[in-house]
Amino acid sequence: MKRRPFATAALALAIALAATWSLLPAVWQALTAVKPDAQITASPAVWIPSPPTVEHVRALWERKPFARYLANSAGIALAATLLCLAAAAPAAAALCRMRPRAKNRWLLGLLLVSLFPPILLLFPLYEGVRLLGLVNSPLALVLPYAAFGLPLAVWVLEAGFRELPKEVEEAATLDGLGALGRLLRVQLPLAAPSVTAAAFLTFIASWNEFLLALSFTTRDTSRTVTAGIASVSGASLYEVPWGQLSAAIVLSTLPVVLLVLVFEKRISGGLTGGAVKG
Repeated sequence: MKRRPFATAALALAIALAATWSLLPAVWQALTAVKPDAQITASPAVWIPSPPTVEHVRALWERKPFARYLANSAGIALAATLLCLAAAAPAAAALCRMRPRAKNRWLLGLLLVSLFPPILLLFPLYEGVRLLGLVNSPLALVLPYAAFGLPLAVWVLEAGFRELPKEVEEAATLDGLGALGRLLRVQLPLAAPSVTAAAFLTFIASWNEFLLALSFTTRDTSRTVTAGIASVSGASLYEVPWGQLSAAIVLSTLPVVLLVLVFEKRISGGLTGGAVKG
């Protein structure tokens, strides 16, 4: 069915407005990161920095171990993602073999568990971390992040495995592959978009998490990028270093943007897996 010109124009306008509304804060943040201090608080507002400066980035790098923050976040998020996928993949494969009624109950249970905010578990988690002597240890964040990402990862992987032809799995069984062999050599490679989507969602959630990172890391060298940004302060109690904060936010966002650009097709394919077939 052909779309009418008016409807097409209205849809294009709506998309343009939504994109502008979403991107404008990010653009303003990036511009603030390269504005001189006088232009950040100027009235009326200065939209385009003149001239641009990298002073905020330099000050951030000199006053804080920001490279260490980025490395900590990358290592913790990557470890949590791998651990989460290692647990979610067998669970999703097992769910695909269940009867529909039992499978739907398990999936509903996982959905309900994922609805509970992590803040409800903050105090018991902190007590466990403290008793195990894991404060300021990467494991203090890797284990909770992997656990919190597990329900969504199972959902995404189960949808991807469900799309695979049953004949392929049966052929692998006839070739002598067991459950683990089918998972590693057949299901995971064929469901690569779903694996990528699950990995990306877990990684981003771990990268952006703030509350646990702030609570479980007390040393500056152990902090992740979100907790590190919270520690950025001005020369006095009443000074807010907007330029440094904007630079920190931009630097912490760039890796995520690059990941989306590189894996965009696989992520979108994985997220829409199972949307057509039941």
